[in-house]
Amino acid sequence: MAAPRTGTAAPRPAAAAGAADFGVMLKAWRRTRNISQLDLSSASGVSTRHLSFMETGRAKPSRDMVLRLADELQIPLRDRNKLLVAAGYAPEFKARPLASPEMAAARRAIDVVLTGHLPYPALMHDQHNNIIEANRTVGIFTDMVSPRLLADGGNTLRITLHPEGLAPHLINHGEARDRLLRALSRRAAASGDAELTELLKECLAYPHPEPDPEPDIYAGVVVPFRFRREGRNLSFFSTTAVFGSAIDLTLADLTLETFFPADEETAEALREYVARG
Repeated sequence: MAAPRTGTAAPRPAAAAGAADFGVMLKAWRRTRNISQLDLSSASGVSTRHLSFMETGRAKPSRDMVLRLADELQIPLRDRNKLLVAAGYAPEFKARPLASPEMAAARRAIDVVLTGHLPYPALMHDQHNNIIEANRTVGIFTDMVSPRLLADGGNTLRITLHPEGLAPHLINHGEARDRLLRALSRRAAASGDAELTELLKECLAYPHPEPDPEPDIYAGVVVPFRFRREGRNLSFFSTTAVFGSAIDLTLADLTLETFFPADEETAEALREYVARG
């Protein structure tokens, strides 16, 4: 005689569980990127039926399939590793410490850029805006910041927007704050990164006094970063760069930010700062 049924479902086989977990993650990323199944199917060369089966856990993707879909969805390397693990495969991408011998060429490139950009400020930060390295002229910003905000190198958003950071010295605080937090909000939403989401909540909670609006003296070409230092109004604009085609997690997470004086008074202040040592 057959055993009576109970209300507890039998556990899924490990392979089926992995396929289902992968499908949930894949669907979440597709929705984050605002891409339909049909569009992803066309871009990746996978039938919509098979794509649907993968999202519902009815089909297990191959390793190459996981990487192909992740590439089409422009998923960060760390999250590609998570997709691979969820599908039952080993991670593809390694994270080598920047001090490791394998990273010597990358370290040289960073040093060349940071040193070569003098007397202008330049820094390297990770995906959470934590400063990894900086040249000595970055002190024109950080000299005015509470030492506790500079622990372990500091975080560029905290340094800029925290009330013990540059915030009280910013001339265009509202404009700078809006630009930085919009960019952070987009990154947090696109990546699903919990640490970025918490950083956004923290920065949104900072007080943000609105100074009197000033005329647009740069004709809408750039949004300058303007602050007062030693009785001078200093203005900067910045550019960012990343390592091309990085397949190491550490390198993929790094962003180089270089600052340029937006006027002659700021350029002169930088030259004087360097001369004083």
